[in-house]
Amino acid sequence: MRLGFIGTGVITEAVVTGLLASDIEISEICVTERNQTISARLAAGSDRVQICKSAQAVVDSSELVFLAIRPQDAQDVLTPLLFSQGQHVCSLIATLTHEVLQGWINTPVRLFRAIPLPSVARHYGVTVLFPHDPQGEALFAPLGRVVSAGTVEEFDAFATASALMGTYFGVMETASGWMQSKGIVQQDSQGYLSGVFLGLAQAASENSNTSFETLRADHSTPAGLNAQLYDVFSEAGGPDALKAGLDSVMRRLAKARMIPLGEVE
Repeated sequence: MRLGFIGTGVITEAVVTGLLASDIEISEICVTERNQTISARLAAGSDRVQICKSAQAVVDSSELVFLAIRPQDAQDVLTPLLFSQGQHVCSLIATLTHEVLQGWINTPVRLFRAIPLPSVARHYGVTVLFPHDPQGEALFAPLGRVVSAGTVEEFDAFATASALMGTYFGVMETASGWMQSKGIVQQDSQGYLSGVFLGLAQAASENSNTSFETLRADHSTPAGLNAQLYDVFSEAGGPDALKAGLDSVMRRLAKARMIPLGEVE
């Protein structure tokens, strides 16, 4: 199989790294050099990775083309390209709909969208597809769990939840800073918190049939320290602020579905 990536950012590097470390039969991966550092690193890591001089060269040499460019750059990049009718295309651009992408590509292609997380590089990520695509599932399954959204609204909800990554590290940043204010050096505070959160993630993964509400209760002795901290967090509006942030992202994605083709930024 020959794969191509238009755009070489963090997600492209994660997906390519994960694919190269899998047992999937891939003869060649063509990448653009929009990010020369990442493209050079990928090419140096495997002789199956080739750097193409143009996005059109990626399209011409690939059976499945991944679109991994910024939304604001997509129209300028895609409209000049010539795709083959029925060519397989996977968009990793969360905010652009099928209709917008098909309009810019201007050729009937087999298009599906995906949201892979950076941890697919280490084969324990989770990737959301819409619509379900058998070849897409076959590619992403070795990189971790694959979930197929049944509707575009479901896909947007998954995309919204994936926006929690920055907030997660923001929580870690805040807690680490607080520990440092008490005299703990940054290396120790970050190492400690990383271990704590890794253990919690493993517990959730190993008890996937247990609700988060139950897991929270199981990790919070009544009137204990964990219960006290969550009570303060809740009383200060933490859960409401989180839901407000999620609603805001969801509205942005929903709005993007309604914007006329020429007005997408």
